[in-house]
Amino acid sequence: MTEKWREDEEYMSYVQDLLETEAVKKLANYTQHVHSTRLEHSISVSYYSYLLAKKWGGNAKATARAGLLHDLFYYDWRTTKFDEGTHAYIHPRIAVKNAEKITDLSDLERDIILKHMWGATIAPPKYKEGYIVTFVDKYCAVKEAAQPMSASMRKRWQRYFGKESSI
Repeated sequence: MTEKWREDEEYMSYVQDLLETEAVKKLANYTQHVHSTRLEHSISVSYYSYLLAKKWGGNAKATARAGLLHDLFYYDWRTTKFDEGTHAYIHPRIAVKNAEKITDLSDLERDIILKHMWGATIAPPKYKEGYIVTFVDKYCAVKEAAQPMSASMRKRWQRYFGKESSI
């Protein structure tokens, strides 16, 4: 996970209040994608989505805030089951309810959080910012799960072919 977000004054002005809440801090206690906490994952999704929203003329503030709150739930998604539907369907609704306890959500932020599982659910995002968070979420999940494997593969490559070799 990049640490550049800490020095990005504009980004921090958008999310600092959320990062200071116990509701968000508590995400550090939950594993998300094998090698990351839910807080680390949420910050990564938030920051990379914010950068893309800025680049593509989107609402960077709403994107940063919704990206940070998109997985605001407190259970192990691998073992917890629901009668009302799958984790992909349920957890965005739980995240919205939890987010509404700590901040007022705009319609844009609410839609981003609710629709970020599009692909695993059928309702597509209504706004481009929702597509940004949806795709960045998938990118970060793969990166977080695969990163240790990548380091292992790199070491193996270097052992077989030498440190100066590249693919």
